[in-house]
Amino acid sequence: MKRTFVILACALATSGAFAQASVPQASSSMAASTPAQAHAAKREAHVEERIASLHSQLKITAAQEPQWKAFADVMRSNAQNMSRLFQQRTQASQTQSALDNMKQYAEIAQAHADDMKQLVDAFEPLYNSFSPEQKKVADTTFRQVSDHHGHDRRGAKPAEPPQQ
Repeated sequence: MKRTFVILACALATSGAFAQASVPQASSSMAASTPAQAHAAKREAHVEERIASLHSQLKITAAQEPQWKAFADVMRSNAQNMSRLFQQRTQASQTQSALDNMKQYAEIAQAHADDMKQLVDAFEPLYNSFSPEQKKVADTTFRQVSDHHGHDRRGAKPAEPPQQ
């Protein structure tokens, strides 16, 4: 079950992000000063990479940019929310009781459900604006359940979306 939430957190951070964005590069003066900050920066960069990748794959048009931006913003927010919750869970893991552990897990599960609802609400107008070709690509892309290594549950690399 723990792996499921890690995969879901990755999905939130990666599969819903749609915005043409460049991956932020940390300057030496802004470099993360702690391992937690470095990890957070890496997750943020991964989200931005996924957003850019999906924007490209789906061939978002200028007319679709407002819906895309709304969807990408929800993805970013969801990723930040999950990151915060998982960081809290990690920090408390050595000292919390079994009951507190279960409560915290339930909080993460509820937050994930709430975040997914927001993601769906943001994705629906974007999806409805898609051409039939874009819908095909989206359907294929989001049908693939992959882990953070890009493999599906059977361990195989997912098929590339159809090229237009």
